[in-house]
Amino acid sequence: MDNLLQEGGKLAAGSHGVDDLVAVKLWHNPCWLSFRINFLALQFNEPIYRRIEREHGVPRPEFVVLYSLRLADGLTASAICNSSGFPKNTISRAIQKLVDKKIIRREVDQADLRSFVLYITDEGRRIVDQAMQPMVERESMMVSGLTPAEKLMLSELLAKVVVDSPNWPQITNTEENEE
Repeated sequence: MDNLLQEGGKLAAGSHGVDDLVAVKLWHNPCWLSFRINFLALQFNEPIYRRIEREHGVPRPEFVVLYSLRLADGLTASAICNSSGFPKNTISRAIQKLVDKKIIRREVDQADLRSFVLYITDEGRRIVDQAMQPMVERESMMVSGLTPAEKLMLSELLAKVVVDSPNWPQITNTEENEE
């Protein structure tokens, strides 16, 4: 079964050539899933976040905060960390820079006076809205080789993996130091 999973998609790829090392990582890799997800994420993230920073002066961690607030305004820093995978210190620095630039605002959480809630400003909304078209176009291009049914299946399967992720064991500092 493992070999079948590693080579999954090889037939569908057909004669489409890829770089030799990419081919090895695609078809002969015990960590086939993580390679494929990381490869695709980099193919999306690198050009998109470079463009956003060039056009709007907003580096990736700051845009992650803006994007999160554009999707659901009134979030805490913890919620953004939990949904993005960025460390708390990275998100905290990004939030402070965005507050200083007046792209977001921070208010005391009335439900818990010890914490803050973040809100996007009109300028923040403008930045995200302008960045959305290239993001949507790139994502559409990435899945353009799939049928509508395959797109739906991919969406459902990846969502299922994401939803299950809280059940995965956490790596402790001891395990990280051993690697």
